[in-house]
Amino acid sequence: MAKTLIESIRKLTEPIIVSEGMELVDIEYHRESRGWVLRFYIDKGGKLTLDHCSHLSKQIGDLIEVKDLIPQGYILEVSSPGLNRPLKKEKDFITHAGKSIKVKTFKPIDQKRSFQGTLLGYKEGKVMINTNDQEIHIPFPLIAKANIQHQFPELEKGKTNYKKLQKGVIKT
Repeated sequence: MAKTLIESIRKLTEPIIVSEGMELVDIEYHRESRGWVLRFYIDKGGKLTLDHCSHLSKQIGDLIEVKDLIPQGYILEVSSPGLNRPLKKEKDFITHAGKSIKVKTFKPIDQKRSFQGTLLGYKEGKVMINTNDQEIHIPFPLIAKANIQHQFPELEKGKTNYKKLQKGVIKT
């Protein structure tokens, strides 16, 4: 039921999100300790502000209430997908080529179900990743989960800032 509900909500709300110049990255709907939560992850080319989220939250909330899609009370959240944004659509694998990603598959490929490396792109139904100087092609339907893995080069071991951070000179 939740999957069909999410699809109904997606069809209803995505046109509004797109008309505001934003992208719908993902929708989640599940029960948490504080009750049912409907969570929208949106993006605006890395330039999403709190005002964008607040504005869309009002529009989306009003539309869902008018259509009476959710029978029980729920909490609506609208936010950025974050630095480690999920990659859900085929176009995500084209747009984010060159970035470091982590992919988990439903079934093993060469006895592995988890891959991390540089996203090379998407071609002919396959996601291409360079991992340890080896090019891996993962069929899109086999991808269970994929995320950008944001790199913090200033925190890598062996670099001055990492050592300063370890000593407490740099505050996080």
